[in-house]
Amino acid sequence: MNPLQQIRKPIEKEMERYGEVFDTCLRHKTPFLNEVLKMIGARKGKMMRPMLTLLSAKLFGEVGESAIYAAAAFEFFHTASLVHDDVVDESDRRRGQSSVNGAYGNKVAVLIGDYVLTNSLLNAAATGNLRFVEMVSVTAQKLVDGELLQLNSVHNTEISEDVYLNIIDNKTAALFASCCESGAVASGASDDDVANMRTFGTTIGRCFQIRDDMFDYEHDDSIGKPTGNDMKEGKLTLPVIYALKSKGDEDMFSLARKVKNGLASAEDIERLVTFTKESGGIEYAANVMNRYADDAKKLLDRYPDSEVKQSLIAFVDYVIARSV
Repeated sequence: MNPLQQIRKPIEKEMERYGEVFDTCLRHKTPFLNEVLKMIGARKGKMMRPMLTLLSAKLFGEVGESAIYAAAAFEFFHTASLVHDDVVDESDRRRGQSSVNGAYGNKVAVLIGDYVLTNSLLNAAATGNLRFVEMVSVTAQKLVDGELLQLNSVHNTEISEDVYLNIIDNKTAALFASCCESGAVASGASDDDVANMRTFGTTIGRCFQIRDDMFDYEHDDSIGKPTGNDMKEGKLTLPVIYALKSKGDEDMFSLARKVKNGLASAEDIERLVTFTKESGGIEYAANVMNRYADDAKKLLDRYPDSEVKQSLIAFVDYVIARSV
């Protein structure tokens, strides 16, 4: 049994119900729309966010239909954001496969992303609780804030770890936080527990994104993300930010500014990647990630031991240990 199968064991029945809801929303009578939706449905991935929503719900009681719809709402939101991200980033590949815009063009991708986003709102509305619609809307606002902050950061000469974390909190971490929050709300958790689970999700999201950024320095085709790809897009992530700040090498700062301005050559990027590795950037990022992982686990200390709690702890371990 692989780690994810072990993690989802306490919610196996609930995940099956979630799958039924998700798949039903990806069917349409219009042949072309159905074709594109089928392509999206075939790439569900690991379903980490739905698992997190349902585990958070089960931590506080039985998983009802509200939790199922909430899990679907945020997974559709995540899916829509990926489709739109590929358009914004002009990326025709995702995890080694053709993206929607790569296969059908930007116009279709934008419209499909919008359609999938409506599925998010419809599932939030299906809970019968306006609070879930509000959560999706607030998460969408945060995501846009994060995207704009990231776009602005590319053209800003400042190289800051605080800005980097702010971007994470408004993008990746915001969605993980909403998954945990919505699960707790769906099971009637107290306001204090809802806030605690939201913090838990934010902390996991930070771990997830730092691990994702570390992949950018690893030569592994299975990851589906070319080495130095973030730098090619003008992004400076935690490993290189630390290396630059700790060493104060003006030549490397000049290369970093070229990266942010989109003027760096492949050779420039390779030099900056090598500098980052040799300056302890990967180790620093790993230490930061592990500290956040410890913080996340401590947030679960208030709850009695159970199979669900152990799955949540294992979820944290999986996020920081994953190889893709």
